[in-house]
Amino acid sequence: MHVVNVFSFLLITSSLCDGRRARGNRADNDFGLKLKTHYQPKSMFRMYTHGKDLEDSCTIELFQAHTLQSCNFNSSHPLIIIIHGWSMDGMIESWVTRLAAALKSTQKEINILVSDWKTLAQQHYPIAAQNTRVVGQEIARLLTWLEDLIQFPVSKAHLIGYSLGAHIAGFAGSNLAASGRTLGRITGLDPAGPLFEGMSSTDRLSPDDARFVDAIHTFTQQHMGLSVGIKQPVAHYDFYPNGGSFQPGCHLHIQNLYAHLSQYGLMGFEQTVKCAHERAVHLFIDSLLNRDKQIMAYKCRDNTAFNKGVCLDCRKNRCNTLGYDIKKVRTSNSKRLYLKTRSLMPYKLYHFQFRIQLFTQFEKIDPSLTIKLTGTLEESKTLPITLVKELSGNKTYTFLITLDTDIGDLMLMHVAWEADPLWTSIWSKVKTIIPWGSKEDGPQITIGRIRVKSGETQQRTMFCAQTEDGVFIRPSEEKLFVRCDERREKPERVRSRG
Repeated sequence: MHVVNVFSFLLITSSLCDGRRARGNRADNDFGLKLKTHYQPKSMFRMYTHGKDLEDSCTIELFQAHTLQSCNFNSSHPLIIIIHGWSMDGMIESWVTRLAAALKSTQKEINILVSDWKTLAQQHYPIAAQNTRVVGQEIARLLTWLEDLIQFPVSKAHLIGYSLGAHIAGFAGSNLAASGRTLGRITGLDPAGPLFEGMSSTDRLSPDDARFVDAIHTFTQQHMGLSVGIKQPVAHYDFYPNGGSFQPGCHLHIQNLYAHLSQYGLMGFEQTVKCAHERAVHLFIDSLLNRDKQIMAYKCRDNTAFNKGVCLDCRKNRCNTLGYDIKKVRTSNSKRLYLKTRSLMPYKLYHFQFRIQLFTQFEKIDPSLTIKLTGTLEESKTLPITLVKELSGNKTYTFLITLDTDIGDLMLMHVAWEADPLWTSIWSKVKTIIPWGSKEDGPQITIGRIRVKSGETQQRTMFCAQTEDGVFIRPSEEKLFVRCDERREKPERVRSRG
């Protein structure tokens, strides 16, 4: 039975390539016509009330004014509409309630509606994708009705859509734009990829759909030419946690699908996909529950450059906060922002750019270097230094280091060369055969300037060797570097020689 289910899943997935959707203006031509009183809704709008099951919550019915009062809708408060994605079981997923609860706990005076379109979502994916236009139009009708009836401005509405729900939010915004209205904000949580990747801005979520649009991409890893989440930028600010392709703590042997299925089973496979795809939701919830640990992200051309640590710059809006408290700056072009996270909530990591000048006379060595940092608050664990290239000649290497705790202002740095036991044994035998003139004749690295920049504080720190011989390091040795003033580095070295 599992095999049948697996092939059914793959068949549905492959069919996404052949899906076709209607083209043209996303705003239906009849949107501006007079709406009938006896409107037949395609979805439901459930008012979230803390401690109450969504299925039993109060429902606001389009063009039924009395339901606004019975559901305690407050026109002086902002409105957030949460929009779920594709449904395989016809149930509203638990994250919807968790997100609504997090919003309510931090934003007391707020209206929270859940767009319940599960009847249209529990279809074959291509049909559900087509239905996103219908649901988007219905949300636009709701907001237009609220503005006309109780003068609730659509600019006070914030749509939060997950997967297909992100594109629904986009279609709602474009329908409003066609009637001369501008939606306040859209947040896309890993917007769906199949049937939307590569489409024009009128056929998916885009920056044109609201005054401000932000998106979090967490599962863009491709398989069979498809990715669950859309990879292309679709917002003013597009966030790519951990590169956006996959997320830490979610285990997927994508290179060998059958091995993953045999190890974890079909349910394990589904949970793995859900883990990475839904991580965008939990990152957003994290931004609400852990306001003292806001996650910073940085503009960069791609994830490879970000991993080199060359993008931790906050000038000219090159960095921004991920989640609810993002700085809403409209940009002419989409900005791609990258960041690293933990595998569990709170997800925040602290980013540091390291620039270390290394010199060796040996031809292309690959030393196993580690660092340990001491700050004014605490000490970090031992961290490996990952060099992109083998060490040779005299070069400055740049790389990214992340810490999961705030250790305060950096004061000390321990640099160690952890020698491979096999290499140490071989080198010991060589030294017994060949009488070296001095210990300097063995393999060694000269460490020059060490500069560190904190992404979160933008503070720059320079480190100098504590002793004169501290600039040399050999296998199995550890050297201490102390915080120093770059302007005083040279005089200090001169004095140390005297």
